[in-house]
Amino acid sequence: MIHLQIITPEKITFDDEVDQVSLPTTTGQITVLPNHTPLVTSIEAGELIFKKHQKEAYFASGFGFAQIGGKNVKVLVDLAQEEEEIEERKIEEAKRQAEEAIKQKHLLSEEEYATAAANLQKALVQLKIKRRHRRI
Repeated sequence: MIHLQIITPEKITFDDEVDQVSLPTTTGQITVLPNHTPLVTSIEAGELIFKKHQKEAYFASGFGFAQIGGKNVKVLVDLAQEEEEIEERKIEEAKRQAEEAIKQKHLLSEEEYATAAANLQKALVQLKIKRRHRRI
């Protein structure tokens, strides 16, 4: 078992034992099993998946870092939202706002543009996860 903690600036989103965890790193998706080699890696917006008792859980992950030890994984990200908590209409609106901001690039500072681009990427990840795992 691996002790997984997913932490955002607002709260500890998840804190429990899991069998394995897959993380969206800047170099691709990695899967962490018990006794993994210690590692610190950057996390990018993507799908964070963990398995516990043969059941998978899906989170939309924002940007941040992960610290991996032999028996624990600590993920520090600016977004961690469980698939069931994603409100599609709300995310569609956030996506629209980010796209509008990006269209106004000439009016934005570099920081404002980077924020809009990051918000768009996170909204796209949330929509992808929600739509892929939608209960039919």
